Amino acid sequence: MTYTTRPQAILLLADGTVFYGKSIGVSGTTFGEVCFNTGMTGYQEIFTDPSYFGQIMVAANVHIGNYGVNAEEIESDSVKISGLVCRNFSFNHSRPDSEGSLYDYFEKQNLVVISDVDTRALVSYIRDNGAMNAVICTDGTPIEELKKQLAQVPNMKGLELASKVSVREPYFFGNPSATHKISALDLGIKTNILRHLAQRDCYIKVFPYNTPFSELQAFEPDGYFLSNGPGDPEPLTEVIATAQQMMASNQPVFGICLGHQILALANGVSTYKMFNGHRGINHPVMNLLTGKGEITSQNHGFAVNREQLEAHPDLEITHYHLNDQTVAGMRMKSKPVFSVQYHPEASPGPHDSSYLFDDFVGLLKTVVH
Repeated sequence: MTYTTRPQAILLLADGTVFYGKSIGVSGTTFGEVCFNTGMTGYQEIFTDPSYFGQIMVAANVHIGNYGVNAEEIESDSVKISGLVCRNFSFNHSRPDSEGSLYDYFEKQNLVVISDVDTRALVSYIRDNGAMNAVICTDGTPIEELKKQLAQVPNMKGLELASKVSVREPYFFGNPSATHKISALDLGIKTNILRHLAQRDCYIKVFPYNTPFSELQAFEPDGYFLSNGPGDPEPLTEVIATAQQMMASNQPVFGICLGHQILALANGVSTYKMFNGHRGINHPVMNLLTGKGEITSQNHGFAVNREQLEAHPDLEITHYHLNDQTVAGMRMKSKPVFSVQYHPEASPGPHDSSYLFDDFVGLLKTVVH
């Protein structure tokens, strides 16, 4: 397909703003909350991250698809974004270990993509006006009809999405003979999280998001893990109750991203939807325990209320985001429970925060059966 024969496409934002571009060839219409990622690499990991479920991704990097795809770089069983907006989509790719083109991958997943968009202007617009719902259309549907359809799409605030991406049946990951056992609650878990734990001599049983605590406990784990995931944490009342039981067990608990927010809510600290979330592999975080800065991989549109956290008698902030001072990590004073708002498994991203898995395993070693 040549540039001139590619169909026209549009991105319509909820406030009526329209951006024009070209379809990469997969025809259709797709809806979601529009957001942007500032990472310069790692697009396949981003597209398959369950935390992006229900979102239209704007790639800040100008080239997408130029190094193809590889089966080792997926974070779940399928593409999880609702659609993609990019500047230059590369139909050709060049990398020695590439297993195919991104276009073929998207075609198999039936993902609607608009390219040739002025993404610098679009990212700037989202930063000024906030995250909002949007629609990509490549099939010529009139704008007025798209506006009517877009008005019916629910807002991300109050939207429970973990159930859409969680595993349906429990499964195991790692070496059954490993020293440590972990019960992990899948709210949208990334494969690289499991790899990090397995590399540290852990055997993990991954459970559906709504699994009762009694079933998690029946595995006789040394500790519990609450994963990342999409959507608003507040509607997950069952998960919040399960997290409270995890904490009451006095065993180690580690939460990442959505899991971090769940642990805050389980301690009576509220969460809120951010004007613009944090999405990228270059976010600066201050570690208050070490006094050192870290570059982190982040993907979230909700955050923990800092004032309430600072006023809580049994919680303390361990990390904060240097750009806007939002909470990036916390721990309990009386229990071996801690969490971070970002992604220490860093796929993609820097490895500054992989020590957090070591910290968790260090706590597991203190468990006496």
